[in-house]
Amino acid sequence: TAKIRTRFPPEPNGYLHIGHAKSICLNFGLARDYGGACHLRFDDTNPEKEEQEYVDAIVDAVRWLGFDWGRDEYFASDYFDFMYEAAQSLIGSGHAYVDSQSTEEMRASRGTLTEPGRNSPYRERSVEENLDLFRRMEAGEFADGAHVLRAKIDMASPNINLRDPALYRIKHATHHRAGDKWNVYPMYTFAHPIEDALERITHSICTLEFEDQRPFYDWLLERLAEDGLLARPLPQQIEFARLNLSYVVLSKRKLIQLVQERHVDGWDDPRLPTLVGARRRGYTPEGFRAFAERIGVSKADSWIDYGVLEECMRDDLNARAERRIAVLDPLKLVIDNYPEGQEEECLAPNHPQQPELGKRAMPFSKELWIEREDFTETPPKGYFRLFPGNSVRLRYGFVVKCTGCEKDPAGHVTAVHCEYFPDSKSGTPGADAYKVKGNIHWVSAKHAYRAEVRLYDRLFKAPNPGAGGRDYLEDLNPDSKTLITACLEPALKEARPEARFQFERHGYFVADRVDSKTGAPVFNRTVTLKDSWGKVEK
Repeated sequence: TAKIRTRFPPEPNGYLHIGHAKSICLNFGLARDYGGACHLRFDDTNPEKEEQEYVDAIVDAVRWLGFDWGRDEYFASDYFDFMYEAAQSLIGSGHAYVDSQSTEEMRASRGTLTEPGRNSPYRERSVEENLDLFRRMEAGEFADGAHVLRAKIDMASPNINLRDPALYRIKHATHHRAGDKWNVYPMYTFAHPIEDALERITHSICTLEFEDQRPFYDWLLERLAEDGLLARPLPQQIEFARLNLSYVVLSKRKLIQLVQERHVDGWDDPRLPTLVGARRRGYTPEGFRAFAERIGVSKADSWIDYGVLEECMRDDLNARAERRIAVLDPLKLVIDNYPEGQEEECLAPNHPQQPELGKRAMPFSKELWIEREDFTETPPKGYFRLFPGNSVRLRYGFVVKCTGCEKDPAGHVTAVHCEYFPDSKSGTPGADAYKVKGNIHWVSAKHAYRAEVRLYDRLFKAPNPGAGGRDYLEDLNPDSKTLITACLEPALKEARPEARFQFERHGYFVADRVDSKTGAPVFNRTVTLKDSWGKVEK
């Protein structure tokens, strides 16, 4: 038997986000580290908002993060029969009653943080009347909102969560698993502790907003144990601080708004903090697990800078991503003294720190593409790339000397001209005799693969979107997505969906898992090589 049992209990009414990744890593990680088991359980107590689509997406996301739950996959709806019996048991022992007040009346009688609540006029109904009403609620005799089953605890409690909280409400709605069997559904706060107890969960780990709910969690389980419905020992609820991450919003309401109002391109938009979006952007499960390890777990609320997550991704991708050459802003480079029609190969390492991955051949020809920023007619101090009269090394290739450029009628540079030194090819005898300060990358114009490249950046330009009472949509970053057509080395043409690479100088990129086709990959920028936002903030 497992020493400890934890659970990850999402509600199947939306897509998981980065904050959930912390909880997933914590619950599954504790079970792994202590020889225990972690359950995947869906708290599907609200049929109006839940769909199988979300169940499938959650299963996919948790598996993608690298965790497995074996046979321990459960649903709150698995226990609806037991919960219905538990509710009747609470009525029978005098711990629950049917309240017929309207929602507005219940809200008005609940009290405030400084004033006690008032008892419902229906609080002293007899056990028989309560049981009759509750069973008729379940039989479908009443409209939604006509009655609600409440716990009978203490309307004067300083903890508002103990002021006779609702246990069951009437909902004439089709459930995605139970169909039309039920006309009443348990509240999440009633269902969740029962699920934990039935599954023999030892550590019910949740975020700090549930701390005030813990007294009710314990009250409910104690009452049901006293009634003989649950066995001891009972689960223990433990809270930790939720993830507060700069430059993102994790509110389900705000994420839905971003999708529905088309500020983003769907739930898997690589700019969204959803796990399906992060996966499409090229973030790695290993990077997420390292992030969870790095930020740790505490009871104190704190903000984590988004740069910490990006750094974890960089560290992971640096080790696993093979290197390739991409020219994102192409400018033609013509080598005037290179023989017309001649082609040859230059060898480039697939990974500079992993020689066992070998080298790849890059075709070289008379006309190349280079980055536009690698040429200027009037170089500033410290500029070591191409300008008239200067020599640079074409990375993995030859040393060339700039001889001039061509311009269009508007004065824009359209091509750069140079001459090469035939005995300067990298890796050949005598090549080291050429001492140059500049080293630029290139692709053969004849062989280059033209592809759509999406340069993704942070969705918001402010660390705390909406701070100070402003609309958080005002903080959207207008430059969060830029589409370009880049010239890539031909080896990238066969990249499979989700293949990750470091485009030298530009950052880490992934072949889009949705839009890439065989022989025609589309690339998304995952993260830049360095944190450019540190400078922006300063």
